[in-house]
Amino acid sequence: MKNDIKLFEQKKIRSVYDEENDIWYFSVVDVIAILIEKDYQTARKYWNKLAERLRNEGANESVTNCHRLKLEAADGKKYLTDVATAETMLRIVQSVPSPKAEPIKQWLARVGYERMKETVDPALSIDRARENWQKLGHSEKWIQQRMMGQETRNKLTDYWKTHEITKDEEYAILTNIIHQEWSGLSVQEHKRLKGLKSQNLRDHMSEAELIFTALAELTTRQVAESEQATGMKENKKAARRGGNVAKIAKERFEEETKQKVVTDENYLPATQRRKKLAAKD
Repeated sequence: MKNDIKLFEQKKIRSVYDEENDIWYFSVVDVIAILIEKDYQTARKYWNKLAERLRNEGANESVTNCHRLKLEAADGKKYLTDVATAETMLRIVQSVPSPKAEPIKQWLARVGYERMKETVDPALSIDRARENWQKLGHSEKWIQQRMMGQETRNKLTDYWKTHEITKDEEYAILTNIIHQEWSGLSVQEHKRLKGLKSQNLRDHMSEAELIFTALAELTTRQVAESEQATGMKENKKAARRGGNVAKIAKERFEEETKQKVVTDENYLPATQRRKKLAAKD
């Protein structure tokens, strides 16, 4: 976990980056304070009442049961504080009447992650993604494969969403199981192999890595659908089976082509690539 401070209109919002799962968390009270334009203590009381009201209204647990992480307070000490992902924060913002709500949503879209951007403006997200991939040097063929893989991923997460997978960490755990099964590496280990930090792993995959990732996720969804897998226990089993199918296909591919699918290749700028190579020496 890495603590950070992000600014919205010169106001500080404490944040934490979870490197293992590639997720940003933001202080709920800091965002509430901006929305209601009050001090921290008033915002904390407002959030407590809001969370209680949302629970009474039967709001999604991901909104009211936020993570609690240690963040540095004004006195320099660290205290457990409610934090939320960008996606969860969007739901909270929608519950607070404020002229700052729309600017905060746009701010979250910029500093959040891909799923958040798609929630705010799907078409804009796709156009921006294509432009970023082109800047990284990807071919149109690679971009098409990346987008097809994303569609496969979206169908899988849609299935999870309707079968009792609701928390961000549950999505991360299932994704990691699939990845570990087919590639032999966890998501974080694969990122380290490529010399990545906060970058999206899929944006730095080869065409073959994208294809086998998509095969693993497609198979996982179809196994889950055939078994009507519900909840973490059943979906973990489906994830292992789906990943294993792609693993077998990968091993056959490597045997026939004499090429490794998982590599340390990336699309980092030349300066970052040199740093990565120097770190290996």
